[in-house]
Amino acid sequence: MPTPKALDISPDTYVIRHARPADLDALPAVEVRAGALFAEAGLSDIADHEPGDVESISAFMRAGAVHVAVSDRGEPVGFALTGLLDGVAHLYELAVDPAHGRRGLGVRLIAAACGYGVSKGCRAMTLSTFRDLAWNGPFYARLGFNEVTRPNWTPGMHVLHAREIDLHLPVERRFFMRKDF
Repeated sequence: MPTPKALDISPDTYVIRHARPADLDALPAVEVRAGALFAEAGLSDIADHEPGDVESISAFMRAGAVHVAVSDRGEPVGFALTGLLDGVAHLYELAVDPAHGRRGLGVRLIAAACGYGVSKGCRAMTLSTFRDLAWNGPFYARLGFNEVTRPNWTPGMHVLHAREIDLHLPVERRFFMRKDF
């Protein structure tokens, strides 16, 4: 499936806010559309993964850790799932509909996720991502995230790594990153 062209919409027409129950049903579709980028990068297996279910996203929302990017039409077009892992904030997922991409929404969602971490008294945020995809490792590096080498992994990172193996992700291409606040 070809990537939709970005819409000509100013970043000012988007709002970043906490997710509401009415947003939940739209988020899996955003994840599917965002996942199409992985197919274009030769990672069809990832693009074909089932999106997160509404129950799981709802659990993140109850913890106050789902931020959405909402278009001027009131529809969610991106989201960030954030929680706590080993005493720091952890970005579990970031997804932006490619039709709304390249508008700074990912950056704004990450800023909101970091704000969540600060509000919880965290001094850092971690994430797991692809090292070599432009919208993954290099993107996060530009935002101040740095690689966490394996000897410095926390227990939670080891658990997440095992989960990525279970999901058949190409873990040799993935790595953990951290940004101190």
